[in-house]
Amino acid sequence: MTEKPKLGVYICHCGINIAATVDVEAVTEYAQALPNVVIARNYSYMCSDPGQLLIKNDIKEKGLNRVVVASCSPRMHEPTFRKALQEAGLNPYYLEMANIREQCSWVHEDREAATAKAKKLVAAAVAKVRLLEPLTSREVDAEPAALVIGAGIAGIQAALDIADAGFKVYLVEKSPSVGGRMAQLDKTFPTLDCSACILTPKMVDAASHPNIELLAYSEVEEVGGFIGNFEVKVRKKARYVDVSKCTGCGDCAKECRLAGRFPNEFDEGLGKRGAIYLPFPQAVPAKYTIDPEKCLFLTRGKCGKGPKCVDACRAGAIDFEQKDEIVSFKVGAILVATGFDVFDPVRKPEYGYAGYPNVITGLEMERLVSASGPTGGNIVIHNGEEEIVPKDIAFIQCVGSRDQSVGNEYCSRVCCMYTAKQAHLVKDKIPDARVRVYYMDVRAFGKGFEEFYDRVRREGIRYVRGNPSEIFKRGNKLVIKVEDTLTATPLEDEVDMVVLAVGLEPRGDARKIIELLRLSQSPDRFFLEAHPKLRPVDTATDGVYLAGCCQGPKDIPDTVAQAKGAAASALIPLARGKVAIDAQVAEVNEATCRGCGFCVSICPYSAIELVTVNRMGHMVEVARVNEALCKGCGSCSAGCLSNSIQPKSFRDRQILPQIAALGGTR
Repeated sequence: MTEKPKLGVYICHCGINIAATVDVEAVTEYAQALPNVVIARNYSYMCSDPGQLLIKNDIKEKGLNRVVVASCSPRMHEPTFRKALQEAGLNPYYLEMANIREQCSWVHEDREAATAKAKKLVAAAVAKVRLLEPLTSREVDAEPAALVIGAGIAGIQAALDIADAGFKVYLVEKSPSVGGRMAQLDKTFPTLDCSACILTPKMVDAASHPNIELLAYSEVEEVGGFIGNFEVKVRKKARYVDVSKCTGCGDCAKECRLAGRFPNEFDEGLGKRGAIYLPFPQAVPAKYTIDPEKCLFLTRGKCGKGPKCVDACRAGAIDFEQKDEIVSFKVGAILVATGFDVFDPVRKPEYGYAGYPNVITGLEMERLVSASGPTGGNIVIHNGEEEIVPKDIAFIQCVGSRDQSVGNEYCSRVCCMYTAKQAHLVKDKIPDARVRVYYMDVRAFGKGFEEFYDRVRREGIRYVRGNPSEIFKRGNKLVIKVEDTLTATPLEDEVDMVVLAVGLEPRGDARKIIELLRLSQSPDRFFLEAHPKLRPVDTATDGVYLAGCCQGPKDIPDTVAQAKGAAASALIPLARGKVAIDAQVAEVNEATCRGCGFCVSICPYSAIELVTVNRMGHMVEVARVNEALCKGCGSCSAGCLSNSIQPKSFRDRQILPQIAALGGTR
């Protein structure tokens, strides 16, 4: 016999977030008169310990078997109140929340209307909670290993933290070497520490750590399974160099017939490399790679009388028979640290980047000022006839950031400070240079940033508030047209070199990661975290975490901090050895399922499959839910042609009375 519902309804003031717009006392009085409601209370902060204690005591003393909490979004505190029910001995899924903050008080100014709406929301919650059924979550074992995708500073730091905790880490990097964007930098702001000096030891540690398996020049091909039990396939791309034999001596690159023929990606195209190359001197692993799209032997089948690199390699490491290799393994958690792309200033044609070689990006300037760069750290430009040292240099900030015209309304956070750093480095290398910075606003938000910005201005760097409208050539000079918005003065500034402070953008190949891991994107197109305040490194896919600039623009300290946070979150299921599976999942009535497969194709989490069962002596196909993968989103239920699949706690018989209550009168 079904137990008679005995409900407790609890209305939260949320300080004044709710109480300022909703008459909480009136809603409480209204709730008390609803069917099966034994007690209705209100409290300033229901999520606080005293608020939860009210619920626990009433469950024990008044025999409550259902609870409604009218407060903020369930996304915020549903786990809090479920835990309170469980501690009082009640099934945690006998809870229903009415969102009277985000959906009511925050979107209304009329107190009477907001109060009436809050009453309806409470009535709807009461109508549903009476029909809820007890659910039980379960646990599954977790594989004690992690996958880290991307080996920039974020991926390296996260991998080291997890490995130091004693767990296996598979560190996958798309490029031939780890290091990411940070490896391209010369100095770091505001301390002017050598970027390579900070990064290189960590690169070496990651490659030599006994718990880290480094898979450089590799890409994740498939990810299946669920939190605690992800099944991963990684493609190790053929280097055509046996890394176990290669000593990194470089003899092969020197003898390559195409040495110095192709733009070096690491130097942003300012330097050259051959068909066989090492990305940069401190590369890890320090192993050469043959570019299959550039090598004559691989593209045409012959290279002169024979590949000179083969003869030059005394270790016998060149192997043109090498093939891509698929590596499979299981992990309990996945960290995404895929980084960012820099904005392509070709999309801002008014700045002349595509036409004028002396208009460069901030990242190209990093390679120019770097001692390991193509010019050995010397800042030089071509005036059409010879290389000269520029004496008039202008920096333009917010190129590709805070700009609706290119679809990037966000601030990239690093541009103001890397511009100040580069302006300082220019004055250090060319003391008599005249340097100016054109800016919209200066954002020096971090520790020591404002002090560094002040220091740079004291060094004679001139800051002009204005957004340049055009750059054109006049003789051997570049002319910047701009308005000084502080004095409302139009200016034409003749300079030798322009540096565009390009912003940070989501990677162009982000879609592949989204499809592999079922991630979401925020409006700025970076990967979306589960909650911006409470779960900043988690994603909607349990067991998948975000670190670094793939989640949004940030500087190196914030990137490292988030990487450590993501590693700590990933360590929770690994250390526990088990993960809890939510009970609010879809359920199939196999007796009525037609086996049409619509739900299989609709499910965004690949949680449903067709299986063959014996139905009254006939073998038929029916849908079956993998509860570990299911998120209870209800997409399958909406698409089911026979009404055979529904999410638990959101069945038609529970939702329809809720809808009816919303349509009632005050």
